[in-house]
Amino acid sequence: MNLSKIFLILGLIGLPCVVAATELFHDDEKIVDGLDVRAVSNVFADIYEKLDGVNWAGKNVGVAIESLEKLNPNAHIAATGERAVLVWGDELIVNYPYPEKKDWDAYGEITTALVLKMRERDPELRALGEEGLYQVVVNALLSGIDENGSYVYSRDAINDADKRILTSIGFDGGRDFRGNFRVTGVFKDSPADMAGMSEGDIISEVNGQRVANMTDGEMSAILSGYNSGTAKLKLLTPFGNRNVTLRRATVMLADADIIYRAKNQTSNGILEIVIHKISNNAVDIVNEALTKYNDVDGIILDLRTTTGDDEKAAAKLAGLFMGMVPVMRIAETAVDELEIVPGGDAITKAPVVVLISDTTRGTAEAIAAAFHDNKRGVLIGTPTAGHARIATLIDLKNGGVLELLNKSVKTGAGHSLDGRGVFPLVCLSNIRNIQHQDVFFMNVINGDFNAHDYNKDVRVDVNALRKACPKITSGIDEDTVSSAVGTKILTDKRVYQELMDL
Repeated sequence: MNLSKIFLILGLIGLPCVVAATELFHDDEKIVDGLDVRAVSNVFADIYEKLDGVNWAGKNVGVAIESLEKLNPNAHIAATGERAVLVWGDELIVNYPYPEKKDWDAYGEITTALVLKMRERDPELRALGEEGLYQVVVNALLSGIDENGSYVYSRDAINDADKRILTSIGFDGGRDFRGNFRVTGVFKDSPADMAGMSEGDIISEVNGQRVANMTDGEMSAILSGYNSGTAKLKLLTPFGNRNVTLRRATVMLADADIIYRAKNQTSNGILEIVIHKISNNAVDIVNEALTKYNDVDGIILDLRTTTGDDEKAAAKLAGLFMGMVPVMRIAETAVDELEIVPGGDAITKAPVVVLISDTTRGTAEAIAAAFHDNKRGVLIGTPTAGHARIATLIDLKNGGVLELLNKSVKTGAGHSLDGRGVFPLVCLSNIRNIQHQDVFFMNVINGDFNAHDYNKDVRVDVNALRKACPKITSGIDEDTVSSAVGTKILTDKRVYQELMDL
């Protein structure tokens, strides 16, 4: 039975199951299904009110009660402006009065009432405590405007997550009483977090092998490790099945790692800078390295797994290489933009190769674009994520925090990055062996490298371009080819100049 038929039937038979707003919870109903309904309603009311006051860059804010149906595929919620109806399969469950505009207390109560009705039919939803419930409801409410928005139980939890040392692809998990391997926690800014994995997701397959047939030791061996490997996961989530490919993260003792390839008879050395997270700490590490190794032939700046949404730190980092040029613009609304410019001169003029990939995101995408737009470095790798948004933290009355990626990051020239990304000049997924490398460099030297700057072509089909330059699924292959190609570009001045002049 579809929703239009239900509304027709309700009209014909006098609106059964009508419940007045004041009757959603009786005075003696303080604890229902293990939840303090008044406290939960107050939290949801606060969330609705805070979301209503947030600016969203270029996106339609349609936070609505209907979004709750995303908690379970059997649930269907429709609102006419006067009534809110919950249907489970073909069964009409409730018919509530729809809240008046900006009546946040009523919004909180109806949200709690609908969730309680859904919990009666969904054991996984019923198993969630208050914190878990807030998380999944916020995810549902934001799914249409901010798929990465989330509820965090405190600012301390965000700070603690920032300090986590990662030795895996970024999540904790274990088998539940049914034998399913379930995600129990996701580390902030890890590959798993960037892929949108959430607590409660079930991993059914890893690298094509059913998890049910694997031992815990086999799972640990695949999921733990360093950058030299990837894991392909099949996930079962509340919103449907998903396939994700995650690159294992290095042990992150700092926000940036420095690798100096010592000078020899033909070279003054190459400095490799790996940025894990854009922060003031990363800026300090890079600044010290550039000052110490100030005579290198070139620098490989690795942004392949870079996260972080501190635009001021991003400007400082870019300024070390290119000085006082517009690095990015931050759009908090559809019309207002803030230009971000470093405050000091560059401290190095060494040639730069910038490594990018599908896990380069946020302000890191703007930094990559700034290197390209200002003719300061050669971009190589695969297209970036196109997830160029940064976060706003909003405190809630219960001590929790809404973390919303509501600010859009643009290039210094004002070109959109969110949903688009940055494209490399040299696609590494098309250079798979020594022969390919030799042909590539020969074409560059002979002037036969017919490169097209897709970053300036606003008409380009982004999806088609990503298919033409697909992400690399083997970390070993990517590390090998990026090192070889990057070093060759930096040590052959003619090749570097040819690529910079394109």
